[in-house]
Amino acid sequence: MSSNVPFTRENLDFYLKELAKEFKKLAGKHMPAEIILIGGASVLANYGFRDMTYDMDAIITASSAIKDAINHVGDKYGLPNGWLNTDFARTKSYTPKLTEFSVYYKTFSGILTVRTVAAEYLIAMKLKSGRRYKNDLSDIVGIVSEHHAKDRPLSYEQIDKAVCNLYGSWDGISAELKNFIVSVLKQPADASLYEQYRASEVQSKDVLLEFERQNPNVANEDNIDAILEKAKRKEQSKNEPER
Repeated sequence: MSSNVPFTRENLDFYLKELAKEFKKLAGKHMPAEIILIGGASVLANYGFRDMTYDMDAIITASSAIKDAINHVGDKYGLPNGWLNTDFARTKSYTPKLTEFSVYYKTFSGILTVRTVAAEYLIAMKLKSGRRYKNDLSDIVGIVSEHHAKDRPLSYEQIDKAVCNLYGSWDGISAELKNFIVSVLKQPADASLYEQYRASEVQSKDVLLEFERQNPNVANEDNIDAILEKAKRKEQSKNEPER
């Protein structure tokens, strides 16, 4: 579920702290809870190249009181229902093995343990989803670049291992995306690469919004790439000089 309220590095911990306090009130101080932040929230928690996300997806392990706690925090701060949600579990990049390969982030109010996803596993997930109209490709570029800048470069072997640990193999990840990650790893210091892919994602999103305006309820996960490719060819045809 996407929110119309942006989550930032500055407010992420605040909302998690408020959630922990509310959960403690409802469930008591002896009932622990665990959240694994996924996708954009995990990127915000670990990296500096993204300013915000509109998605707060998570794997939640807690008593039923956590749902009320989430809603109470949402009501208090004007967040939409389900501002922290498990909708991600219905996407193709979800796997229960994420729990096994998550990493510790912080504990709030001594009761809420928050974990995130390590770099190579975030990349594996984003390769699996491979959405050209979201932040998937630019996030991969940002993660690779930031690790290079911090002298902790990522290797193809690490990413290959993460893909296989999560999904068993590269099945379901296109050859195009496999070539993409190989290319990005070869040029981690190219500062223009992130902006290039981000601009392409924004353009793709605009194309999809216009398509959906003209063709309601037609676009879905199975045909989005074809829609974008057709729009790209149409745009190229318009820009070709007349003979």
